[in-house]
Amino acid sequence: MKITGKCDSECWRNIERSGRFVDMKTGEPGFLNTEAAVCYDEENLYVGFWIEEPYPTAHFTERDSIIFRENDVEVFIDGGDCYYEFEINAKNTIYEVFFIWKDSYKRGGKFDIPEFDLIDRKAFTFAGDYDRNPETFWWGTHPRGVRWAFLDWDFPGVQSKVHVDGVLNDKTQVSKGWTVEVAFPWAGMKHLANGRSLPPNPGDVWNLFFGRFQKIPLAGKDSQAAWCWTPHGVLDTHQ
Repeated sequence: MKITGKCDSECWRNIERSGRFVDMKTGEPGFLNTEAAVCYDEENLYVGFWIEEPYPTAHFTERDSIIFRENDVEVFIDGGDCYYEFEINAKNTIYEVFFIWKDSYKRGGKFDIPEFDLIDRKAFTFAGDYDRNPETFWWGTHPRGVRWAFLDWDFPGVQSKVHVDGVLNDKTQVSKGWTVEVAFPWAGMKHLANGRSLPPNPGDVWNLFFGRFQKIPLAGKDSQAAWCWTPHGVLDTHQ
């Protein structure tokens, strides 16, 4: 499938979408519509997003900028002892991190390879979005505790495109929103496969998270809405 950002190919026309995203914590419907869908072939896993945004806004242009500081959509791919985070804004700027649970990173183990060297690579410890609260300062709130986060890991061969249906960064004109297409090659998922076939076999199960973060200006201040395909009761994508 050719990636254009418009989500108008035959695949997207014939596939069922998620339905309206809901609040990540409460499950209440988001007041701006967001929908996602997934399809795949022998080469890639494809993800599409349809994002309603009257005034599409994006400023970050440098790869691996902290995209969630502005409006974005996100994909997480679970690999059992590891997971991958992908974020993208309306300028097609991406941010990605590969996480390995600390309890699975062992000497001589599957992750003890140059690709995930803790000294030579840009690796940090991460215990979740609440790892700096006094009660959970070092360990976070997840039962598995701390992860290693590799900020310089790039998904091999990933492709992304964005289409803005309207005008970007102009609050004098009302737009419809923007769409996103991403292709994740199966060949780049060897660390995430967790024993599963690549490409997947019929009946294989992959756990993914689909979310959106949106700044909402209220009384001169910005509040951040967090909407997703399936809520999980806390305002933390890493749960």
